[in-house]
Amino acid sequence: MTAAEDENDGRATERVVIRDRRKIDQPETKAPTAKGKATVGAHRAADPEDEAPVTETENEKPDDEATTGAQPALGAELEALRTELDERTHDLQRVTAEYANYRKRVDRDRGAAAELTTGAVLTALLPVLDDIDRAREHGDLVGPFASVAESLTTVTGKLGLVAFGEKGDPFDPNRHEAVAHQTSADVTEPTCIEVMRRGYTLGERLLRPAMVAVADPE
Repeated sequence: MTAAEDENDGRATERVVIRDRRKIDQPETKAPTAKGKATVGAHRAADPEDEAPVTETENEKPDDEATTGAQPALGAELEALRTELDERTHDLQRVTAEYANYRKRVDRDRGAAAELTTGAVLTALLPVLDDIDRAREHGDLVGPFASVAESLTTVTGKLGLVAFGEKGDPFDPNRHEAVAHQTSADVTEPTCIEVMRRGYTLGERLLRPAMVAVADPE
């Protein structure tokens, strides 16, 4: 058999050769007629998925209405939160001021209590200091006793004890206790001419007035 023969039945087939090289045109698609359009429209209407399209404006309209309705509610809630925040801020400021005043009052009371305690201790030591002053005046403050007296005076000074009352000081009835009066041509105002016992202060507090003799001008 030749190449032109059929391999299945062995019969020779004639070759068909096309000499015309022009392209074979595709069948022309005709535009649908009015009747066809109506048929297509009917089919589309019958399809439940092919309903009338919804425009973007129709879709957004409910959302806009919901947003417009939610804005007043959101504004009211925000205003309520601001009011509550202001109230809490005022409460915090008031509590802070009260606590600051409480601390100041406690510190002041603690300082006053400490000063009272220190004053009580120093007041109990004043007779000892008077004995030291008399021993110094008579020249008996010597030896080991002088060292003890000096140490005691230093300690009481560190605690804030201050002695006052010297001969020649102007008489102050708030700080001096006059136990004797006389006149003198050597003074121009009431003056302490003799100190029987010195006075003491602790800070601004008077622990004991000074006992003095006063000379008035003639």
